[in-house]
Amino acid sequence: MTEEVIRRRALRIEQNPGIPLYVFALEAGEIDRVADVARISRDEAGRLFGYQRPEKKQHVKQILEYLDSENVLFPNGLILALPTSVRFRGSRGPNSTDGLSTIGTLEIPLPESPTAPRPAFIVDGQQRSLALARTRRSKLPVTVAGFVAEDVEVQRDQFLRVNTVSPLPGNLVTELLPEVHTKLPTKLSAKKLPSVLVNALNQDADSPFKGLIKQASTTTDKRSNAVVKDNSLISAIEESLKPSGALFPYKNLSNSTVDTATIRNILITYWSAVRDTFPDAWGMSPTKSRLMHGVGIRSMGRLMDRVMDRVLAVAEPGSQEAYERAKAELALIAPHCRWTKGRWPELNTPWDELQNTPRHISTLSNLLIRIYFQSRTSTS
Repeated sequence: MTEEVIRRRALRIEQNPGIPLYVFALEAGEIDRVADVARISRDEAGRLFGYQRPEKKQHVKQILEYLDSENVLFPNGLILALPTSVRFRGSRGPNSTDGLSTIGTLEIPLPESPTAPRPAFIVDGQQRSLALARTRRSKLPVTVAGFVAEDVEVQRDQFLRVNTVSPLPGNLVTELLPEVHTKLPTKLSAKKLPSVLVNALNQDADSPFKGLIKQASTTTDKRSNAVVKDNSLISAIEESLKPSGALFPYKNLSNSTVDTATIRNILITYWSAVRDTFPDAWGMSPTKSRLMHGVGIRSMGRLMDRVMDRVLAVAEPGSQEAYERAKAELALIAPHCRWTKGRWPELNTPWDELQNTPRHISTLSNLLIRIYFQSRTSTS
């Protein structure tokens, strides 16, 4: 059987000698044959696959309406990750290169059947590609920049970088960051450690949050137990990693290393004690339990800095003693908490009126910390 190939005139851009980069054109109707969308998901073992967010149907519809209108100009190109099976044949002659790029022909082999995996993946332009696949202008030329990289880590790295101008959903970024090991921009790099820790909390068997955290790859299955938004935990951990937080001492600023294992043990110890102090409020929908709500996670996260500072002064992180001491500290505030019913003392606020806003987070945090210290003083 003769291999089916798309051949296009192309420029090979000399950027990275290890990753060939090509600029060429495809017909709108060819894009769906060449490239697929790597949707973000996890397998049964918890391994992360893909990196793309779900389709935005309204966005695709708007692009499609424009493509099907008159006098179309569509300069918005696509970025594809191409397979190593593509072939480039440079043109001969003195004018075939200018030192920056080389003119030639790019050959992209197509799958033998419509159901076989497509050779390339869309790194940028997912919504545009979906509209192009449906337009009546199937012969419309579309600009494509394609780099050769079958390594999904390289693809994720580029995906995060090209989407920094139009921000990606926060939970998609935070779930992808732990899977990218190249040097990241400062803003993304600062979020990587909290993202790694949240991924561990959601995956590890000994974590009280196992399966409870909503991430970009979380399915919308009604049977899903995911009730805690990952951004709430990310924010709580970020705060605790600051100089005043309980996790800060485990960052070595002199050599830029972090004792991630110990930090993980501290988080599991504290939140296991929270779970067992408030068993009736744990694992429920945020509409039924404000402990699982952003306001509860953030406020209890701030309380963690006070509680674990005291616990870790006398107990090893992750030890049974640390867990027991954390639980004893939390018992001091337990009688005053109104996670699922009633009104919060002093605040005179119904339990379900607290929202995930800076004002409510600060108000509840201050109340919990004040009750904690007052209870400690009265029992000492």
